[in-house]
Amino acid sequence: MPGNSFGQAFRITTAGESHGPGNVVIIDGVPPGLALTVEDLMVDLNRRRPGQSKIVTQRKEADEPEILSGVFEGRTTGTSLAILIRNQDQRSRDYSDIKDKYRPGHADFTYDAKYGFRDYRGGGRSSARETNVRVAAGVVAKKLIAEAFGGSVLGYVVQVGDIRAQIPHPESVTLGDVEWLPNGEPNVVRCPDAEAAARMVALIDEVRLQGDSIGGAAEIVATGVPAGLGEPVFDKIKADFAKCLFSLPAVLGVEYGIGFGCVTMRGSEHNDTFIPDNVAKPPVTSESNRHGGMLGGITSGLPIVLRAAVKPTSSLPMEQPTVTNTGEITTISTKGRHDPCLLPRFIHMAEAMVAIVLADHWLRWQSQSTGC
Repeated sequence: MPGNSFGQAFRITTAGESHGPGNVVIIDGVPPGLALTVEDLMVDLNRRRPGQSKIVTQRKEADEPEILSGVFEGRTTGTSLAILIRNQDQRSRDYSDIKDKYRPGHADFTYDAKYGFRDYRGGGRSSARETNVRVAAGVVAKKLIAEAFGGSVLGYVVQVGDIRAQIPHPESVTLGDVEWLPNGEPNVVRCPDAEAAARMVALIDEVRLQGDSIGGAAEIVATGVPAGLGEPVFDKIKADFAKCLFSLPAVLGVEYGIGFGCVTMRGSEHNDTFIPDNVAKPPVTSESNRHGGMLGGITSGLPIVLRAAVKPTSSLPMEQPTVTNTGEITTISTKGRHDPCLLPRFIHMAEAMVAIVLADHWLRWQSQSTGC
């Protein structure tokens, strides 16, 4: 199966299935001397792991990573970095009675159409379980961009169903805003608008009790990014952001900046006016950021603001009509432990992929430019 690698100068390759022994990522292009421990990896893996609250899947996975190569005495060596995360709580029996049925919204039919054979236990390679090692790779990328240019990436939930958060200044949202409510309780839906977060939790719990699921949107913001990252034409950084986010399971739409809001605007309304900035290089910025931190596919130095639309979870305990792999009409009810809303655990996957793109383009820029 080709298509398991992403990136050029900073390149990840993953392998593994949801009900196999585990998942592994090999990362090429990591500079030597970067401080890295298992404890570093656990920070984001703990944010992503299942079983954290009633509004996410109750699968119990510790997601404890093992660094197999590329680190010596707590620092990267510059050689290939390999990280393994073993699966611990698979319940393959939950899928035995649907092995010949196609689950609506899943890749069962298309995998059969392509390969003529598939792992029916939880989706195999198409499962979001594979993203745990992407999150681990994202930790490495975050460390690299923080050390290289003071960059950071943060994601949060901006919409669940018809409930939309009010986030007037995305660049000002902090990790504390995402992870904790003002009263000190965990922010289980990871929306920095506390009032909207409470309504989101209530809606997710409502659909969970109905045996259904709900979709929403995540916003991912990268700050501290210098102007100049990205390539003209086919390797625009916005194109790589779109690819990285669309490579994640359940993503049906991606936009940046003003996004689809541009369709009702006139050019005079949409253009961001340039103004002097003695700190920036070149000494220019813009008064607004409708362009989402990218112009011509190259970063402008303003915060990069991306949004991803995430569909409702396809695996449902309620009975749905479907067909078998021989075309026989039947019904299906998916057992197992699934997220009634994917958003609270999606944002860490999205952060990881955005950080990987930034690390990749930073390293590519360094190889091209002598004045950086």
